[in-house]
Amino acid sequence: MSDLEALREAARTAYVFTLPLIEIATTRGRGLAVGSPMNTFGHMRNLADHTSRKVTTPNNDTYYSTAQVDLSGGPVTLTVPPSGDRYLSVQFMDAYSNTFALIGTRTTGGEGGTYTLVGPGDVASPGPRVLRAPTRHVWVLARILVAGPEDAADAKAVQTGLSMQGPATADPGAFANRGADWRDYLASAAELMRLNPPPVMDGRILARMAPLALEAFEPDRFTPEEAAAIAEGLEAGRRFGRSAGGLTGPSFIDGWSYPDGRLGNFGQNYALRAAVAVGGLAALPPEEAMYMRAEGDLPRSLFDGGRAWRLHFPADRQIPVDSFWSLSLYEATEDGQFFFTRNDLNRFAIGDRTPGLAYNADGSLDIWIGAASPGAERESNWLPAPETPFALFMRAYLPRPELLDGRWRLPPVTPV
Repeated sequence: MSDLEALREAARTAYVFTLPLIEIATTRGRGLAVGSPMNTFGHMRNLADHTSRKVTTPNNDTYYSTAQVDLSGGPVTLTVPPSGDRYLSVQFMDAYSNTFALIGTRTTGGEGGTYTLVGPGDVASPGPRVLRAPTRHVWVLARILVAGPEDAADAKAVQTGLSMQGPATADPGAFANRGADWRDYLASAAELMRLNPPPVMDGRILARMAPLALEAFEPDRFTPEEAAAIAEGLEAGRRFGRSAGGLTGPSFIDGWSYPDGRLGNFGQNYALRAAVAVGGLAALPPEEAMYMRAEGDLPRSLFDGGRAWRLHFPADRQIPVDSFWSLSLYEATEDGQFFFTRNDLNRFAIGDRTPGLAYNADGSLDIWIGAASPGAERESNWLPAPETPFALFMRAYLPRPELLDGRWRLPPVTPV
């Protein structure tokens, strides 16, 4: 491999490796810009809709509470309120988007409690409520189920009980986004890696990035030919991020793709980690929630918005979950992200808590999907779509073993 080829490959590798760092830093910057300080929870008091554009593939089922944490000043304390039978999860992600801890309904129950989050270099007494973060920067994301409009006040009361106490820290500063010039992108990536050193298990991929000398990055030292090679490599990484598919696995089964078992805890699967950073940042691990994407008739697995579609569940094929399920519809951006699309019903997802959801006389269920109304008698089961291409994702929270291990599969989405 020539020196230029080595630089090109190093840049592509660096983009894929550092993309989660950049995406989380971008998310952090958006929060800081609207007045959410570090080490403090910000509560989103409304369900996500078509105006929610901060994080890709939001859900329309839960209230979100989010905190960006800097542990350089010492531990922080997290108070989780009692939630009873209501679904609640608090997800802890390191700077590379790995979920290193998850508390709530499935793992710790509905009684709530106080937890201590400590940084990688801190000394803390071990205990059942001490959480060790592998990086200085941590993203904490809570989801609180809203059963319906009449439940909103009670759900907000639980959300209000979620709090964080910790030392004040300085703004980490601004970082380049994923579309930045190679100089700015790699400078930001290098600084984020300095603040959040990767684990020793990443040694092999870091060696492939060595020609860039990110540990003391000096973009001006590269010749014009070398700079061009680096820019080409970075663009190859961007193309991968746009096309990799996000939450889905490598193939479809009966029209659906199922998540990789390493989702949320990526290990050395850097390609999956990068793809999810673009298409499903902050996705939960499968044992907490299964994310399935339907296979459309257009490139990128999108559906033709000019057609009408149906998802039919036979009476004996209902979704096996211990909490709830929902089918969400998104418009797709050119850079591979997904957001809700405006519609007259203000309905962005349909699921087991949708008011008026009607089952057929034999116990089966039809969901009608399309830009045009399927008729007044079917409108309670209608998921409105744009006339442009769209994507469909199914969420199943607290999936039962038969869904996790593949014994149960979703029926296909078919044209009407």
